[in-house]
Amino acid sequence: MDHDTVSAERIVPAPPEAVFAMLSDASRHSEFDGSGTVRGTSGPSEPLRAGSVFGMSMNQGFSYSTQNTVIEFEQDRRIAWQTTGAGLLAKVVGGRIWRYELEPTEGGGTRLRETWDLSQDKQRFLIKRSPLVRTTRSNIDKTLARIEEQLRDQGETPA
Repeated sequence: MDHDTVSAERIVPAPPEAVFAMLSDASRHSEFDGSGTVRGTSGPSEPLRAGSVFGMSMNQGFSYSTQNTVIEFEQDRRIAWQTTGAGLLAKVVGGRIWRYELEPTEGGGTRLRETWDLSQDKQRFLIKRSPLVRTTRSNIDKTLARIEEQLRDQGETPA
Protein backbone atom coordinates (compact mmCIF):
# COMPACT_ATOMS: atom_id res chain seq x y z
CA MET A 1 0.00 0.00 0.00
CA ASP A 2 1.74 3.14 -1.23
CA HIS A 3 -0.96 5.57 -0.23
CA ASP A 4 -3.17 5.86 2.80
CA THR A 5 -6.39 4.64 1.21
CA VAL A 6 -8.03 1.51 -0.13
CA SER A 7 -11.13 2.04 -2.30
CA ALA A 8 -13.56 0.10 -4.41
CA GLU A 9 -16.74 1.05 -6.21
CA ARG A 10 -19.82 -0.60 -7.62
CA ILE A 11 -22.82 0.50 -9.64
CA VAL A 12 -25.87 -0.22 -7.48
CA PRO A 13 -29.22 -0.26 -9.32
CA ALA A 14 -30.95 1.86 -6.66
CA PRO A 15 -31.30 5.63 -6.32
CA PRO A 16 -28.74 7.50 -4.18
CA GLU A 17 -31.46 8.39 -1.66
CA ALA A 18 -32.11 4.70 -0.90
CA VAL A 19 -28.41 3.87 -0.64
CA PHE A 20 -27.75 6.87 1.59
CA ALA A 21 -30.69 6.02 3.85
CA MET A 22 -29.08 2.63 4.55
CA LEU A 23 -25.61 4.07 5.14
CA SER A 24 -26.90 6.77 7.47
CA ASP A 25 -28.83 4.27 9.62
CA ALA A 26 -26.21 3.11 12.13
CA SER A 27 -28.47 0.26 13.29
CA ARG A 28 -28.11 -1.38 9.85
CA HIS A 29 -24.31 -1.42 9.66
CA SER A 30 -24.00 -5.05 10.76
CA GLU A 31 -26.38 -6.04 7.93
CA PHE A 32 -24.07 -4.83 5.18
CA ASP A 33 -20.63 -5.16 6.80
CA GLY A 34 -18.62 -7.43 4.50
CA SER A 35 -15.93 -8.15 7.07
CA GLY A 36 -18.30 -9.92 9.45
CA THR A 37 -16.78 -8.04 12.38
CA VAL A 38 -19.60 -5.57 13.19
CA ARG A 39 -21.85 -7.23 15.77
CA GLY A 40 -24.09 -4.27 16.63
CA THR A 41 -24.31 -0.53 17.04
CA SER A 42 -25.44 1.96 19.64
CA GLY A 43 -26.24 5.62 19.38
CA PRO A 44 -28.84 7.85 17.81
CA SER A 45 -32.06 6.31 16.56
CA GLU A 46 -32.42 9.02 13.92
CA PRO A 47 -30.34 9.04 10.72
CA LEU A 48 -26.70 10.00 11.13
CA ARG A 49 -25.67 13.56 10.26
CA ALA A 50 -22.54 15.69 10.66
CA GLY A 51 -21.25 15.35 14.20
CA SER A 52 -23.30 12.25 15.09
CA VAL A 53 -21.52 9.84 17.42
CA PHE A 54 -22.32 6.13 17.50
CA GLY A 55 -20.71 3.02 18.88
CA MET A 56 -20.00 -0.34 17.32
CA SER A 57 -19.60 -3.69 19.01
CA MET A 58 -16.92 -5.56 17.11
CA ASN A 59 -15.35 -9.02 17.07
CA GLN A 60 -12.17 -10.08 15.28
CA GLY A 61 -11.40 -13.14 17.35
CA PHE A 62 -11.90 -10.96 20.44
CA SER A 63 -14.64 -8.51 21.34
CA TYR A 64 -14.09 -4.77 21.49
CA SER A 65 -15.98 -1.53 20.99
CA THR A 66 -15.37 1.54 18.86
CA GLN A 67 -16.62 5.09 18.93
CA ASN A 68 -17.39 6.67 15.57
CA THR A 69 -17.98 10.32 14.73
CA VAL A 70 -19.50 11.48 11.43
CA ILE A 71 -16.92 13.93 10.05
CA GLU A 72 -18.13 14.33 6.44
CA PHE A 73 -21.74 14.66 5.44
CA GLU A 74 -23.52 15.70 2.28
CA GLN A 75 -27.07 14.37 2.08
CA ASP A 76 -27.41 11.58 -0.52
CA ARG A 77 -23.81 12.18 -1.74
CA ARG A 78 -21.22 11.53 0.98
CA ILE A 79 -20.91 10.25 4.53
CA ALA A 80 -17.76 9.42 6.46
CA TRP A 81 -17.05 8.54 10.05
CA GLN A 82 -13.82 8.39 11.97
CA THR A 83 -13.34 5.40 14.22
CA THR A 84 -11.46 5.40 17.49
CA GLY A 85 -11.09 2.90 20.26
CA ALA A 86 -13.48 3.29 23.15
CA GLY A 87 -12.31 4.45 26.57
CA LEU A 88 -8.58 4.36 27.25
CA LEU A 89 -7.87 2.69 23.91
CA ALA A 90 -8.82 5.95 22.14
CA LYS A 91 -5.39 7.36 23.07
CA VAL A 92 -3.48 4.73 21.09
CA VAL A 93 -5.93 3.08 18.68
CA GLY A 94 -7.97 4.50 15.86
CA GLY A 95 -8.31 7.46 13.60
CA ARG A 96 -9.14 5.58 10.41
CA ILE A 97 -11.96 6.92 8.31
CA TRP A 98 -14.67 4.97 6.52
CA ARG A 99 -16.06 7.04 3.63
CA TYR A 100 -18.95 6.39 1.24
CA GLU A 101 -19.39 8.54 -1.86
CA LEU A 102 -22.50 8.32 -4.03
CA GLU A 103 -23.02 9.59 -7.57
CA PRO A 104 -26.27 9.22 -9.49
CA THR A 105 -25.95 7.26 -12.74
CA GLU A 106 -28.05 7.31 -15.87
CA GLY A 107 -31.03 5.04 -15.41
CA GLY A 108 -31.52 5.88 -11.74
CA GLY A 109 -28.69 3.89 -10.18
CA THR A 110 -25.81 4.92 -7.94
CA ARG A 111 -22.05 4.71 -8.35
CA LEU A 112 -21.08 3.81 -4.78
CA ARG A 113 -17.47 4.15 -3.66
CA GLU A 114 -16.23 2.98 -0.26
CA THR A 115 -12.85 4.17 1.00
CA TRP A 116 -10.80 3.07 3.99
CA ASP A 117 -8.57 6.03 4.83
CA LEU A 118 -5.62 5.55 7.18
CA SER A 119 -4.17 9.05 6.79
CA GLN A 120 -5.10 9.97 10.38
CA ASP A 121 -4.80 6.53 12.01
CA LYS A 122 -2.54 6.32 15.06
CA GLN A 123 -1.24 2.92 13.91
CA ARG A 124 -0.95 3.79 10.21
CA PHE A 125 2.68 2.71 9.91
CA LEU A 126 1.97 -0.78 11.25
CA ILE A 127 -1.37 -1.28 9.52
CA LYS A 128 0.01 -0.40 6.08
CA ARG A 129 2.53 -3.22 6.45
CA SER A 130 0.05 -5.81 7.64
CA PRO A 131 -2.25 -8.30 5.86
CA LEU A 132 -5.15 -6.06 6.93
CA VAL A 133 -4.69 -4.02 3.74
CA ARG A 134 -5.45 -7.02 1.50
CA THR A 135 -8.32 -8.28 3.61
CA THR A 136 -9.83 -4.80 3.80
CA ARG A 137 -9.97 -4.52 0.00
CA SER A 138 -11.75 -7.86 -0.19
CA ASN A 139 -14.10 -6.88 2.64
CA ILE A 140 -14.97 -3.59 0.92
CA ASP A 141 -15.97 -5.54 -2.19
CA LYS A 142 -18.15 -7.79 -0.02
CA THR A 143 -19.69 -4.77 1.72
CA LEU A 144 -20.65 -3.14 -1.58
CA ALA A 145 -22.24 -6.40 -2.75
CA ARG A 146 -24.14 -6.75 0.54
CA ILE A 147 -25.45 -3.19 0.27
CA GLU A 148 -26.87 -4.06 -3.14
CA GLU A 149 -28.34 -7.32 -1.79
CA GLN A 150 -29.97 -5.54 1.16
CA LEU A 151 -31.47 -2.90 -1.11
CA ARG A 152 -32.78 -5.61 -3.45
CA ASP A 153 -34.31 -7.46 -0.48
CA GLN A 154 -36.16 -4.32 0.60
CA GLY A 155 -37.42 -3.73 -2.95
CA GLU A 156 -35.18 -0.76 -3.81
CA THR A 157 -33.48 -2.45 -6.81
CA PRO A 158 -34.71 -4.55 -9.70
CA ALA A 159 -34.70 -8.30 -8.98
